[in-house]
Amino acid sequence: MRNACIWHTRGTLLLLVILIGNTPATLAQEDEKPVGVAATGFVDTYFSLNFARPANRLNKFRNFDVGEHQLDVALAELVFQKAAAPIGFRIDADFGTTNDLVQGETSTTLSFLQQAYLTAVVPLGSGLVVDAGKFVTHMGFEVIESKDNWNYSRSFLFAFAIPYYHVGLRLAYPILGNVMLAGHVSNGWNNVQDINRSKTFGASLIATPLEPLMFIAGWIGGEEQADSIEAGARNVYDLTVVYKPTEQLSLAANASLGTESLPSGNATWQGVALYARYGFSGGTGIALRVESYDDGDGHTTGIPQRLEEITATLEQSVLTFLLLRAEYRHDRSTVAVFDNRGEEGVLRFQNTLTIGAMISF
Repeated sequence: MRNACIWHTRGTLLLLVILIGNTPATLAQEDEKPVGVAATGFVDTYFSLNFARPANRLNKFRNFDVGEHQLDVALAELVFQKAAAPIGFRIDADFGTTNDLVQGETSTTLSFLQQAYLTAVVPLGSGLVVDAGKFVTHMGFEVIESKDNWNYSRSFLFAFAIPYYHVGLRLAYPILGNVMLAGHVSNGWNNVQDINRSKTFGASLIATPLEPLMFIAGWIGGEEQADSIEAGARNVYDLTVVYKPTEQLSLAANASLGTESLPSGNATWQGVALYARYGFSGGTGIALRVESYDDGDGHTTGIPQRLEEITATLEQSVLTFLLLRAEYRHDRSTVAVFDNRGEEGVLRFQNTLTIGAMISF
């Protein structure tokens, strides 16, 4: 399995790699040998064909691969990073329609920065890692960058159950050789400035009891509505299991449960996604995802429904820097919500074929 598939949040989970290799002795050695700034990046483009041919050329209830029957520059990203020795930083500059969706109504200069945070490794015990700034969420199995996922499109769980990013402070510390505990306090879900006087808290526990097996348990909670709305806390619980029985085969499962107290009553959403990926020689791979997402109160999707999908993805790496993917996906709902040739909400299903090309440098 590629490292990106394991350390999928690129934030909290990446700290496990840092912490495992950083004993107090190695931290001292890093202080003596400064580390330079590394720069990487990629460009992600795609073309999606919806067989129902919706008049608005949009794939409903999809995340990032929204545009239909048109070439789209989904994301162009530049990453600048300096390893903490003992101080470092990370800056991810993002542009494209994916970033527009991630940032939502944010109109500040930070809307072009998916991540921008300072990192410090405090020499306490095995090393306490402290990040301050804007960083991606610790929840879920998938990430914003399509190249780091097993499929090109994102799951309903990624799109509706969890946030994208936070602005705040996070800490990570290894409590055992193969267990890490992390936590954060932030302004909330997907907002640079807080919209109320309550902060949002999160925690994650990452355990690798055996080399091919990993468990990641996450929680996030806090009041996410504006002060003008009399609402209670929103809590989401997330569990991911990754298992690699062979060098070629990788399996994963992700489940989420969310609740929020609202003036109209309590809202609940929940779902589970199962993944499998097999890598062949020559840079060829296939991936399958099966998912069910229940939004019976319509709180996250806007319509009371249960969504299901099955996605099959074929990928091919070319010359180490080009990744090509062809993906077929079938979405289904318990109500007629998908458009068909200009008629809005007349189908309970949609079928799409997507071709994606990602260049890394």
